Amino acid sequence: MLAGFHAGPQRSPRPLDMPTPPGNATGTPSPDRGAGHARHPRTTNSPAMPPIDAKTLDVLWLDPDAREMALRRVVEERLAENPPPRSDDHVVASYFFAFRTESLGDAVKEIAYHATSGIKDPPPGSLLAECTATALGVDPFDATGRIGLLHIAFPLKMMLQGDGHLTSTDLLHTTAAAIIFDVYENQDARLVSLQIPDRVIASFPGPAYGPLGLRRKTGFDDGRPAFGTILKPTAGVTPDDIDRIVGEVAGCDLLMFIKEDEDLYPNLPYSPVAERMRRAKAAIERAQDRRGGLGLVFAPHVTGAPHEILETVHAVLEAGASGVMFSETFATGTVRMVREATRHRPDPPAIYGHNAGIGTRTRAIWREIIDLLARLDGIDFRQTAPVKPGTPFLRPYGAEWIASETALSRPLPGGLNPTMIARAGALDQGNVILNLQDAERRKLTDHILFLAGSAINSIKDDSGRYEPRLGAEAMREALEVHRSGAMAGVPAEQHLDELVALADRQKLAALRRALRQRYPDRAG
Repeated sequence: MLAGFHAGPQRSPRPLDMPTPPGNATGTPSPDRGAGHARHPRTTNSPAMPPIDAKTLDVLWLDPDAREMALRRVVEERLAENPPPRSDDHVVASYFFAFRTESLGDAVKEIAYHATSGIKDPPPGSLLAECTATALGVDPFDATGRIGLLHIAFPLKMMLQGDGHLTSTDLLHTTAAAIIFDVYENQDARLVSLQIPDRVIASFPGPAYGPLGLRRKTGFDDGRPAFGTILKPTAGVTPDDIDRIVGEVAGCDLLMFIKEDEDLYPNLPYSPVAERMRRAKAAIERAQDRRGGLGLVFAPHVTGAPHEILETVHAVLEAGASGVMFSETFATGTVRMVREATRHRPDPPAIYGHNAGIGTRTRAIWREIIDLLARLDGIDFRQTAPVKPGTPFLRPYGAEWIASETALSRPLPGGLNPTMIARAGALDQGNVILNLQDAERRKLTDHILFLAGSAINSIKDDSGRYEPRLGAEAMREALEVHRSGAMAGVPAEQHLDELVALADRQKLAALRRALRQRYPDRAG
């Protein structure tokens, strides 16, 4: 089953399927072994614990993914059949609620009271009334009236700034307020849709480049697939290491983009990010004659408190950065801050909005809302997930995956650029052809960056040494196989076996080696 088109629920493993750890890690430090030795937690055996009753285990083993898939199917069907009305003067939020005692209809006044004016019965025609949320419709799922969809109109009057704009932070602060997610009465709550008036959408900056702008910037505007990679190792590296690692891959003309990993922090005393950037830029310049005139975006990792992020962004730009990468899940508004701080530059940095930790929010706010707001704020790249056979490796998949990529790529008012979709997370030579086929089928090839980290940088040569050039060559051979049409029409579940056999027949040495290392049970 293709992960991107996954249709059935995944069975959670029962307790007996899980491996038993050798002991229980505790916070007890190990004995001091002298200077230069790190202290690690001591591993001890846990005392015997009473068994957990079957009823509790059933609750603990509830598969939330299966429930989310069912919920999304029901909600999408109901919204398609009976969409909420639009309003030019309101942000319309649609929620799924399951209340313990309250009805969907009665909940509106409580939400309006706590999330907007703080007045339950504002005088008609007053400013208070103009700043109070109102109900736009209720869609109960059963006779209790306590579970279903609720549509609420939040007035722009209460949040729109004088020049006609508002921020994603304020949108979420209002539509995802405490009264939605923090009240015990709300047994379950989801923000499932957000309708923003066109004039407000057009007030956002959007991406500086988007996929087509990035292709023009780098010379990949001739329709060729654009690849990227992630530096490995991801931590514990110095500027000398960055010089070497970037130098090993920068000459590959498949690559439009290289980024550092989110686990490589910027202001380490042994690896300051500005110096890493200078060394990366020098390595890219040395490789330029092997790239056939193609440009290459390099994005160092930027993180920290807001003031640190801006300081670091300016430092890496001075060092020659053409892109910046940071995770904005835990720092809402950071993308907009960096976008506004750099938009006056003649060549602003491309922003990779890494979504590490997004799963902590998507259980409450549907992913396509979060991705849309990040796009409005100005991200040029956003990770989704690759198409792959079998069980998904990471989210999104299925309908959530489609919704996320649609939010990143569909046309928006004001001509805001789309965001380039980064298919990443176990993308490798064994499934890249499936992703290329999907991109062509959905007419998204120009919108997608095929981002492979370990599949390029962690392939080993005969001596056991990591050899990024070998990983890149294996990716090139997979691309040539795709262009030949030899894998067209092969079912997804048979794709890997057919590809391994083809690589053997055609003596594609690099591809064969990569498949053997990535899939030792199938290609070894």
